[in-house]
Amino acid sequence: MYVTVHDQNIFVSTGGRAFNPDAPVLLLIHGSGQSHLTWLLQARFFANRGWSVVAPDFPAHGLSEGKPITSIPEMADWCHDLLETLKVDQVTAVGHSQGGLVTLELASRYPKKVSSVGLIALGLTIGVNPALIDMADNNEMSAFDAMLSWGHGRDGKFHDHPMPGNSHVNLGKRIMADNPAGTLSADLRACAAYQDGAEAASKITQPAMIILAKDDQMTPWKQGKAMADAIPHARTITIADAGHMLPIERGDEVNQALRELLEEQKAK
Repeated sequence: MYVTVHDQNIFVSTGGRAFNPDAPVLLLIHGSGQSHLTWLLQARFFANRGWSVVAPDFPAHGLSEGKPITSIPEMADWCHDLLETLKVDQVTAVGHSQGGLVTLELASRYPKKVSSVGLIALGLTIGVNPALIDMADNNEMSAFDAMLSWGHGRDGKFHDHPMPGNSHVNLGKRIMADNPAGTLSADLRACAAYQDGAEAASKITQPAMIILAKDDQMTPWKQGKAMADAIPHARTITIADAGHMLPIERGDEVNQALRELLEEQKAK
């Protein structure tokens, strides 16, 4: 569906089901250079299990209009404004990579709006190699290739996709190439500039599920563990033989981990 946020036409995937603000709402926040397609294996899964799914394309991503948002705090505020537009009082917010940083900020800034959080493949900061930013500025296709190589574990690199006939790497390249030029660079710079993860994590009192990849080369497992330690009440699950692109590469395992958190919230 399309909604208007800040006078821009914004696409929001609902997992193939009509959006119902009166049902429990699941907000899925994508990462750098991505779109709602990151959540192909989550959106329909949860939309068909009683959740109203909201998986937006940030401005200048996927099917949304506008220019890229240039900071993590501004992305969090934008997500809040999206929820206000949809007349949603409370959500479970789940973010992958950059989207995880946005989730931390959203939950810490608007604790009454976020009832629980899921944080996938991230740390308190996301270190971005300056060479990758340079590639994103000057040769985007090379940047896509580098991210997708670093971002997948063994299964992804061997194209062992849970959906027959699909390739992790080729799907990822298609998603990134569909965004306007310059979008990836803006996202990477926003991640590199964000240094408030520890402060945001210290304010997280909501139930939290942290899902990490043991072979993550973009946000190494040790960094994810440090974030988990900063949210001591959170449950942490580590998926072996997997890389950074967990929602697609290991969709079933991500879904089962999130389902634990979501079923608890639905029961309340």
